[in-house]
Amino acid sequence: MIPSRDAMVSRLGQETFDLVVVGGGITGCGVIRDAARRGLNCALIEANDFASGTSSRSSKLIHGGLRYLEQWEFGLVHEAVTERQTLMRIAPHLVRAQAFLFPVYADGPHSLAVVNAGLWLYEGLSMFRSPKLHRNLRVRQVQQEEPILARNGLKGAPLYYDAATDDARLTLETALDAIHAGGVVLNHARVESLCKSEQGRVNGVRIRNALSGEFLDVQAKVVVNATGPWTDRVRALSAKSSDLLRPTKGVHIVVDADRLPVKHAVVCNHPVDKRLLFAIPWGDQSYIGTTDTDFDGDPKDVVATGEDVDYLLAACAHFFPEAQLERADVIATWAGLRPLIKDTDARLESSVSREHEIFVDENGLLTIAGGKLTTYRLMAEEVVEKAVQLMDNGIGGLVPPKTDQEPLPGAVGWPLNGDPETVAEKVRAAATHGISPEAALHLARRYGTRGIDIAASLSEEGGAPLVDGRPEVLGIVDWAIQEELAQTLEDLMVRRTQLYFRDGHQGLDVAPRIAEHMQALLGWSDARREEELSAYRAEVARSRRWREE
Repeated sequence: MIPSRDAMVSRLGQETFDLVVVGGGITGCGVIRDAARRGLNCALIEANDFASGTSSRSSKLIHGGLRYLEQWEFGLVHEAVTERQTLMRIAPHLVRAQAFLFPVYADGPHSLAVVNAGLWLYEGLSMFRSPKLHRNLRVRQVQQEEPILARNGLKGAPLYYDAATDDARLTLETALDAIHAGGVVLNHARVESLCKSEQGRVNGVRIRNALSGEFLDVQAKVVVNATGPWTDRVRALSAKSSDLLRPTKGVHIVVDADRLPVKHAVVCNHPVDKRLLFAIPWGDQSYIGTTDTDFDGDPKDVVATGEDVDYLLAACAHFFPEAQLERADVIATWAGLRPLIKDTDARLESSVSREHEIFVDENGLLTIAGGKLTTYRLMAEEVVEKAVQLMDNGIGGLVPPKTDQEPLPGAVGWPLNGDPETVAEKVRAAATHGISPEAALHLARRYGTRGIDIAASLSEEGGAPLVDGRPEVLGIVDWAIQEELAQTLEDLMVRRTQLYFRDGHQGLDVAPRIAEHMQALLGWSDARREEELSAYRAEVARSRRWREE
């Protein structure tokens, strides 16, 4: 069992921390995991929920970034492909090999020879430790692998390998591991201001607990700003400062797999601007993305527009003409912001570097900006090392964090063969009241070996499906509240279950049932339950706003 929310709030008010991290995305959670595993007394504050911003709205890929080779960012690619191997080792249930097909056309921006040479370089930068080395497919082989792919002008296609992940769960498990190592992690608590010493140094944060409305001062030797798209807003809390970021928006659309039955992640150059896109298989669904456009609005209100959706559908029409995808086929959308560092020399959004930088303001606030999902662990390591240097009195007794070796919670005891089917068998065996093979495999793939614990805890009612025909069971609601810090209906629907993206009705039909179950577990009033339902329906409506354009 993890500590209760009240217990963690109590610690925040009573202790002085070595490190307080602001921001519960993948970078912030990586920082507190690293800090906690070193033996630092540390805490993390997240205004909404873990991964509620960019970190649940990425392309869900762990990759070196093949296109970065065109920008000569060899160091970034080497770093990323090396981390890909690390993440596949410490989180094999969440980071899995993904086959990519790169069709080359006569009118495309690159020849087969150029793409093939690029892939040899790509694999060389990983020291040839890709999940598998690439091979070149002839036209007939491409047609056998992806029958719905456009044939006109097709010259062939290299088949290469990177990895895919569940970005929200990778973030969550990173946070949970930090708690297991002694860290305090609190979601739904907004930083309202930065506390300062008499000398003007940042020495803590003033937070508002969104669930109780209470304010609390949290003292710390060092405060880390890891808020992604909100970076400049947090820096502005303490002093006038110039903006660091040039945020760009990335949009994805989700369709049923039977409408776009791709077997591989298919790499596409958009027919209009030649930007690199992916069509990616996702179980019962497929998703297509991403866009890359400048964004200067409120990060809380980043959504797909009609123009975004039409842009992605145009790419599908070009590369998968037989699918005849239309707006009506789009089940869900997601939109996220890339917190890219400003580069005055970069003219196009997609040419802005994904490199990260660490900044220390005159008042001591430490900020991490930029970066990408794949390299979050290395970024976190650099941040913590810088934070330790900033601590006035120094600190001793620290141990190596070994974040590149220690598995995330769901990977503890994962079989050496990496087969989720093996874990699924143990899940089914642990279920006293029995669950379906589909539900068992879902628990294995999504929760790793923790799926065995979930199955063992299921009542007969808890093993019932949340949505007919889908593998999620009611008992994961209990687990999400008791073991995964879920506090709101949106937490459950969007990030703990993904019904928001994966159910044909975005979970609207089952939301009242889940809200009633949460009410019983969390002691909500009827009014609170209705507020949660209204908030979730509004979130779904936001994701569908593009339909009105």
